[in-house]
Amino acid sequence: MSKLEFDTLHSIDTEYSADSIEWCPHQQYQSYFACGTYQLEENAGEESTMQTRRKGRIYLYRFCTATKKLTEVCRLETAAILDMKWLNDETNANPLLATVNSFGQLEIYEFEEDALKRISSLDINSNCDDLLALSLDWRRTENSSQSNQFQILVSDSKGGVSLIDYAPKYGLKLANTFAAHGFEAWTCAFDRWGLNRIYSGGDDILLQAYDLRTCSRILSNKSHNAGVTCMLSHPKHEHLLLTGSYDEHLRTFDTRSMKHPLGELNLGGGIWRLKLDPLERDLILVACMYHNFSIVQLKSGHLEAPTLLGEYYEHKSICYGADWCLDVSGDTNLYTATCSFYDHKLCVAQIVEEHH
Repeated sequence: MSKLEFDTLHSIDTEYSADSIEWCPHQQYQSYFACGTYQLEENAGEESTMQTRRKGRIYLYRFCTATKKLTEVCRLETAAILDMKWLNDETNANPLLATVNSFGQLEIYEFEEDALKRISSLDINSNCDDLLALSLDWRRTENSSQSNQFQILVSDSKGGVSLIDYAPKYGLKLANTFAAHGFEAWTCAFDRWGLNRIYSGGDDILLQAYDLRTCSRILSNKSHNAGVTCMLSHPKHEHLLLTGSYDEHLRTFDTRSMKHPLGELNLGGGIWRLKLDPLERDLILVACMYHNFSIVQLKSGHLEAPTLLGEYYEHKSICYGADWCLDVSGDTNLYTATCSFYDHKLCVAQIVEEHH
């Protein structure tokens, strides 16, 4: 594939520091995306705790690929948001958005009539006042008698990973907690092919795998040279796991033999987020915190390192949030939404092939 360029269509100020962007996968709402923010109130009173000094906001935007128009649909004041994910499922009539926040909470919001409404909330660890919930992943429960029953993973600042059951009818229920890491558990993920396997990555530089049947650790990988910050269990390529790290390397692993990575690519800046393109071109959108946003392409067979195809330098602060536009109704163009922290900037760009 040719080199790719980002053509910025919109650049807006989110007011609060922005750290996550998630495009809605629900068929009827694929023109919408959410942006999560994390703001520290520097001038809060002495009586305020660190928790109460952290505030956030969720924005909901609509982007039309036909007109290229971007519209803010709603905003919601919250605790500081550290991660969010839409439920990729059509059984619920309205889209559901899960968030984790600085109060150590997992919250579920329903999107209806251009508004987000909180419908369920759970304290990950009610015995710990200063715990932050850092990342989440979720999936439909296999072989469930309930047609809309799900599992959610949440990692936290004390190194824990929690498994939570969710059903719209019954709400959220903590099922199990794993003491996964000695420091912050930055990321967690379900294996998209092994139903009983989950992964976590922490500031202790470890990539861990657990078996849900026995609740036991089955793998502790030490391939990374700094904290493991993000991961992607590839939904289209069996046994393929991608990881990002503060050590600036994107790595690919075969989950059947994880002692060594299949390939590595130094992208610079520390990697915070990995997003798979919606048109199945084997492209990965990468948030490289202190460098840029990059697009890489996976190699056929995955036995080699991915190759760098495009770089985006529009953001001047920590590059945290990124996702592809999922509105592919007859449009084969690729679009991205990206956001950065201290400059509280959100950009929507069109991806174009470079012509010489």
